Amino acid sequence: MRIALPLTINAAAFGARDPSAVVLDLHGETMGTSWSVRFAAPAGTDPSSIHAAIVARLAELVAEMSHWAPNSLLSRFNRSPSGTWTTLPRDFAHVMTRGLAIAEITGGAFDPAIGRLVDAWGFGPVPVACPPSTPEIETARATSGWSRLSFAPTGAHLRQPGGIALDLSGIAKGHAVDAVADLLHDVGIPNALVEIGGELVGRGIRPDGAPWWVDLESPPGLTLPPLRIALHGQAVATSGDYRRGAHTLDPRTGRPIDTAVVSASVIHQTALDADAWATALTVLGPLEGIELANANGIAGRLVTEIDGTAQEYLSPALSAMLED
Repeated sequence: MRIALPLTINAAAFGARDPSAVVLDLHGETMGTSWSVRFAAPAGTDPSSIHAAIVARLAELVAEMSHWAPNSLLSRFNRSPSGTWTTLPRDFAHVMTRGLAIAEITGGAFDPAIGRLVDAWGFGPVPVACPPSTPEIETARATSGWSRLSFAPTGAHLRQPGGIALDLSGIAKGHAVDAVADLLHDVGIPNALVEIGGELVGRGIRPDGAPWWVDLESPPGLTLPPLRIALHGQAVATSGDYRRGAHTLDPRTGRPIDTAVVSASVIHQTALDADAWATALTVLGPLEGIELANANGIAGRLVTEIDGTAQEYLSPALSAMLED
């Protein structure tokens, strides 16, 4: 068993540890998937109120950034006339700030503005009878792309250039994980493991002093050496077509990826960044992806499958986390 450990430890978490705390579990559904929270409950904690607060927080995020909800702020932006400026609330603005930054760093391998392409391929809320034709793909590409957006972080104003559609499915779920962890911290629960659809963040420690252990997900049917992560002040996200079938598009071509990558996992301080980077590495493929991860200090693992044979690629930042 390989063990990935954080490079830094929060001594305050150990100083405030309550060995008598009880670990509780909460569950629910959101964003077309499930969520779960495991936390060290301080004395007097009311699980029902915590559950209600989590449900309300997630509902806020869906109302802002869902590509599937027709009345969400994102959907309304997508329908807005050319030249319209939309003032984004704090969560939406944060996601766009980070999303556009990662889009630039990755050369558009991650792109929050490919909603038209997603819809054209039937990966959005409306199914299609057949894959799009080349002219349909080119039409969707002409009204897509992060570089067409104008965003003023000061004031959080986002301009609709005309016909563009946001799709934040590769980043909003990660932000939701961070947001729930922040919510728990704000109500006096600093030690928790939060998961939404396979994206996780671990804050603090367990009552017994152990970190929140998570086994890195691998595609079914492939034999890979196990990798266990100590999620202490860290998040992990995995992108892979093995869950929902081939659905990852290369924003640069408007077509499904052909990199042989079946799984990409990223460990980062935030689930938001881990989520977006996992998508980008899936698109970039093992060679270009690991090279870019190395240049940006990203701890990532890529798994490819060719003729039934799996191969694993680890970035230097992830290799440095492995216990000797």
